[in-house]
Amino acid sequence: MANPWRGQVSLSVNGQDHVLRLTLGALAELEAAMQVGSLVELVQRFESGGYSSADVLAILTAGLKGAGAPDPVPDLTHAEIGGGPMKAAQTAAQLLVRAFSVPETEHQDGTTTV
Repeated sequence: MANPWRGQVSLSVNGQDHVLRLTLGALAELEAAMQVGSLVELVQRFESGGYSSADVLAILTAGLKGAGAPDPVPDLTHAEIGGGPMKAAQTAAQLLVRAFSVPETEHQDGTTTV
């Protein structure tokens, strides 16, 4: 089960549940793979909607590596992603959000805190 306080996100790949997480090392590899000069550029690409399916695969692969997936990391190019391409893109976006923010906690009285 994914722990949002650790920046983790869950994703089903080929019928198997995986936990993904972007560590600093995974983010550094991701910058190089996506050919961006900074983490800000990487996040802006997603925020602007200017990302590609290759970007989504790169983020998911980095998330698998960051969470300690066995080497070699499963090839996602032909993998069956639970929820399809939309879920893959949502998971990639969640990974970026969780890498740079603290999750909110909802209390019984309906208030939230960070």
